[in-house]
Amino acid sequence: MSVPDNVIQDELKPASFFKSLSIVDWVFAVLLLAGSVFAYQKYAYLMDGYEVGILFGTALSLVALGWWWKQTRVLMFAIAAISLLAILLYEPAIANLNKDGLFGRDAVAALSSLDDKTHSKFLFKYFLSSTSAIMWMSALFVIATFAYFFATFIRNEFAGKVASGLTWSATTMGFVGLMVRWRESYLIGADIGHIPVSNLYEVFILFAVVTALIYLHYEGKYKTKTMGGFVLLIISASIAFLLWYHFEKGAHEISPLVPALKSYWMKIHVPANFIGYGAFALAAMLGVAYLIRSKIEKSNPSSQAIQMLPSLNMLDDVMHKSIALGFAFFTIATVLGAMWAAEAWGGYWSWDPKETWALIVWLNYAAWLHMRLTKGWRGAPLAWWAVIGLFITTFAFLGVNMFLSGLHSYGEL
Repeated sequence: MSVPDNVIQDELKPASFFKSLSIVDWVFAVLLLAGSVFAYQKYAYLMDGYEVGILFGTALSLVALGWWWKQTRVLMFAIAAISLLAILLYEPAIANLNKDGLFGRDAVAALSSLDDKTHSKFLFKYFLSSTSAIMWMSALFVIATFAYFFATFIRNEFAGKVASGLTWSATTMGFVGLMVRWRESYLIGADIGHIPVSNLYEVFILFAVVTALIYLHYEGKYKTKTMGGFVLLIISASIAFLLWYHFEKGAHEISPLVPALKSYWMKIHVPANFIGYGAFALAAMLGVAYLIRSKIEKSNPSSQAIQMLPSLNMLDDVMHKSIALGFAFFTIATVLGAMWAAEAWGGYWSWDPKETWALIVWLNYAAWLHMRLTKGWRGAPLAWWAVIGLFITTFAFLGVNMFLSGLHSYGEL
């Protein structure tokens, strides 16, 4: 019996994306959107029209992320559950401290201080305050770095799973730290409250968790743990800076925003920027891995060390995809930054040092992608370029703040 051509074509046609979604997918979407409605009802008095748009736009983006990358659902649930627990426990604790004569910053400090012995409760002191959560994040990322290298060297699958679990846990605690810090800023004072992406301390936390999340995506996609140690090295380096900044400079103290940062633009410009920075950093560390493996293969093709490292094809592919991802988000962030500048300073572009170096970073990676896609470049030259690109990006991120002055000088060390 023959089968009509149209029936065959219908069978071969891929199913609609929405038809492929399960009941669990839709329940996840409903719960996330319901949470956004709850947040709106509770905190609408703190939002303007643009910020309401950002809230629900973010919710829809997270729904799409959860549908596309299902592992992030567990991450979102954990972040929401732990953050809400901290926030719910803060309210009566703050009320009790108010009775003792502590208000605003003093009350929050009493709950979150790692040294306080009188007012801090166990959950706050060791787990739920923003300070504690960020310390947990820092420790877990450093331990995960060693765990990844240990798993690579002994080729142990269980050790690799432990390293991956540590990285997911560190990412969770980093996001919890940011969420709780956000609430803490409003508990200090409504005029002080702001999204925690406004200074170097906060964005270093953001950099660590965003870089880890991008890496975890590629780890799952390529089903390998061998890239982890290299990527976690740059995260651990950022953690070292963060801890120095915390203890040496007291940068963890929540401060009021400078006038230029009191804008809804910050809520979308900064996160987009740091997805770009995180992707560029990941690509650079994979470039280092590429160069190491390439050198070993040339000098000693039979070396056992080759088997411990990711394949050159995999490193080249992930490096390319990571830079493409970073370039897309960095482009979006640059456009958003120009729009923010027009609103804050009256012009889209002023050749401020930060803007100039952002353009240099953009041109650098545009050229990288151009050479790969149109000229067919592969291998060591692009790996070296990715590594050098990290130094360019680091100067644009940190060096400008340290050595140059301008309209963006509010981020100095």
